[in-house]
Amino acid sequence: MDPDRNKLEKGFVQIYTGNGKGKTTAAIGQAVRAAGYGLKTYIAQFMKEYPYNELNSLKHLKEWITIEQFCSDEFVYRKELPDKTEIDKARRGLAKAKAKMLSGKFDIIILDEICVSIYFGLFNDEEVLTFIKQKPDSVELIITGRYCPDKLLERADLVTEMKEIKHYYQDGVLSRKGIES
Repeated sequence: MDPDRNKLEKGFVQIYTGNGKGKTTAAIGQAVRAAGYGLKTYIAQFMKEYPYNELNSLKHLKEWITIEQFCSDEFVYRKELPDKTEIDKARRGLAKAKAKMLSGKFDIIILDEICVSIYFGLFNDEEVLTFIKQKPDSVELIITGRYCPDKLLERADLVTEMKEIKHYYQDGVLSRKGIES
């Protein structure tokens, strides 16, 4: 660990949830802001094996931000439960995020789409609560995704709900490169 690197005195648990757009964007924005101060962030994205463009842009900040993807969301589109392979990939991702969190090398850990992963059965809320309980005092933990369980909301220090008021998807506009993907 670099002793000259800026560190957080106290890290909190933040949750970005709700049905509105912007949960991942807010978490990545926090990582970018933190990079400007020299803080290091590890982002574990769940149910996102698609090449989202944040992977491209964050390559330019790789000294401060590490991002990895674990498990896909194809089962959602097939209207099926996740199979053992996807559950195993997700659990390996959570274990890797825990190792990164406990390594002392990262100031911020982001578990992107972990709440929706709970909803679809890749994890249960107790597994994520255990992860939260193991968070070192100096690490900020950001959790994102719709359908956040009440137990996680109760444990968080900050909760922001993204509320959809109006969305162009309702007019048939599909996901656009560089905006939604």
